[in-house]
Amino acid sequence: MKIMMSAGEASGDVHGAGLANEIKKISPSTELFGLGGNLMATAGVRLVRNYKDYNVMGVVEVIKNLRKILKLLDDLTELAREERPDLLVLIDYPDFNWRLARRVKKFGIKILSYIPPSAWAWRKGRAKDCAAVADVFIAIFPFELPVYQAAGAKIFFLGNPLVDTVKPSMSKDAARKFFGVNDSEQVILLMPGSRRQEIKLLLPPMLEAVKLLPDKKFFLPVVDSVANLIDTKGLNIQLVESARRYDLMQIAEAAIATSGTVVLEAALLNLPCVVLYKMATLNFFIGKLLVDIKYFSLPNILADEEILPELLQNDVTAEKISAEVLNLLEKHSEIVNKLQSACEKLGKPGAAARVAKKILETANEEL
Repeated sequence: MKIMMSAGEASGDVHGAGLANEIKKISPSTELFGLGGNLMATAGVRLVRNYKDYNVMGVVEVIKNLRKILKLLDDLTELAREERPDLLVLIDYPDFNWRLARRVKKFGIKILSYIPPSAWAWRKGRAKDCAAVADVFIAIFPFELPVYQAAGAKIFFLGNPLVDTVKPSMSKDAARKFFGVNDSEQVILLMPGSRRQEIKLLLPPMLEAVKLLPDKKFFLPVVDSVANLIDTKGLNIQLVESARRYDLMQIAEAAIATSGTVVLEAALLNLPCVVLYKMATLNFFIGKLLVDIKYFSLPNILADEEILPELLQNDVTAEKISAEVLNLLEKHSEIVNKLQSACEKLGKPGAAARVAKKILETANEEL
């Protein structure tokens, strides 16, 4: 059996590697190949292209590299035509992957979409367009199903991989000792995101909020690529490697975080967050016209209730952030209980194994 995979960014490489490992456990002879990264290669995927050679962000960079990206699209299309895999697995990366899928569909190759486009939140019409191309969809959130089902898609929710991967590397006592935290100290995490624009817009009000909470101990997990953008001089903030964030999350009492996956990671470790979201004014105005959701943080969407405070645009101020942090600390037990209930909706451990089984079933069956 031959399965082609397409993952065009770091998160897709992580998911692809997890799936490849599980596929090889179930069916060692299955040939896996396609677009991915080093993690997928280590997991047994034959890389015909490494996404790192094509990974660009921003409109200007995409335009500058458009010829190179289109060549990649042509090369992968030709690869699918020559190899005739039993299945093409798209892993997120929608702008590129769905162009590839439409081309490959013409060869009669089955297509499975893992982490399909977020039609539940905006551009709901995409669900119908995607349903006309892919044979099977696998979502990582239960609230994604209705819009795709309404579009006639064959879609499954088999659990969320974060349930397995969000694990500290040490005990709470060991973490407190490692980070130099006394039992009497309250730890607050700052998580401004890993994108330059997020840091530019959200880190300054976070740092101002730190000044209003002088009796707390602050940590800021940071990735190397943006470390030079962060200046905490004169503040009681300790910078640590982002890879240590799960160990910090388990000993923290609260966090101030940019909306995104990190908020859900924190929820899985019983850490309440004040969730911030801010963008350029014009982008925000356009977003309001396109996006149709009650909440923007994943735990609140799962719960269909505002468990975590959400501060949007002009509400992202030091005064409001610090006030919400104190409110989280006061209601900590109640909020943690609600987070646990919300996270139960992500399913039981073993999502990657269940998805791998569905991938193999889809590759084998006549649709």
